[in-house]
Amino acid sequence: MKAIKAIKLAGGALIVAFSVSAFAQASDTGMASAPAMSAAQPSGKQADRALSKTVRKALAKAKGVSAAGIVVRAKSGAVTLEGTVPDQSQIDKATQVAQGVAGVSSVKNALTVKEEGQ
Repeated sequence: MKAIKAIKLAGGALIVAFSVSAFAQASDTGMASAPAMSAAQPSGKQADRALSKTVRKALAKAKGVSAAGIVVRAKSGAVTLEGTVPDQSQIDKATQVAQGVAGVSSVKNALTVKEEGQ
């Protein structure tokens, strides 16, 4: 009788262990694909923020552009540059820099010239 109880107990333990393992594997595959997809394709707002940040960095690094007065807005690849720059040549240069950033589909330039001291 003791042997039968031991076999039943061992069998039950194996079934429980197998069930937990199978459940964990099924949960891992479902959960692993969701974060991977969201990491590969950020949501719209996250992508827009990231693109704005990338364009701002490119403007800050560009020679001949004073990025201090420029505000960058992005929406679905369309970038808008707003604010002021010291001279007209910087408006054109800022547009070229923004167009050169990966992920930018179009650039709307709403920059104005504001001479220093005004």
